[in-house]
Amino acid sequence: MQVLDDLDRRILRALQEDASLTAAELGKRVNYAAASCWRRVERLERDGVIQSRQIVIDPKALGYEVEVSLRITLDKTVKNAFDEFIAEARDVAEINEIQTFLGRVDVRLNVLARDMEHYQQIYRTRILGLPHIADIEALMLISNVMEREVLPV
Repeated sequence: MQVLDDLDRRILRALQEDASLTAAELGKRVNYAAASCWRRVERLERDGVIQSRQIVIDPKALGYEVEVSLRITLDKTVKNAFDEFIAEARDVAEINEIQTFLGRVDVRLNVLARDMEHYQQIYRTRILGLPHIADIEALMLISNVMEREVLPV
């Protein structure tokens, strides 16, 4: 675990709020010299604390109105079932999240679709064609009550 001091934490809070801050803006926001701040940011990136800086796009703005979470149990009697399943699932453009679990459910896929007809097409032609599925359960998202991109630092 990385040891962070108060300045590191202030920098991380500021960048989580706005990843596009310039060195000068960041320095002003955390009340520290811009060049020194930026060296800290570079160290935090090098050490893997900051993994990336990115924009977040609202799927609805691109016409994706349906979001479905699929809980999948794999046939674990097949050697490399996880690896083969995940490799092929990565190739489905409408899958925007893949998580693996210990327990009855092995994998969770998050699928985005324009509408229910589009989802059915993805499900029938792409999802059901993925290898080693023993069981599948679909949960359709009704509303996202809370989502945090920010970590408590």
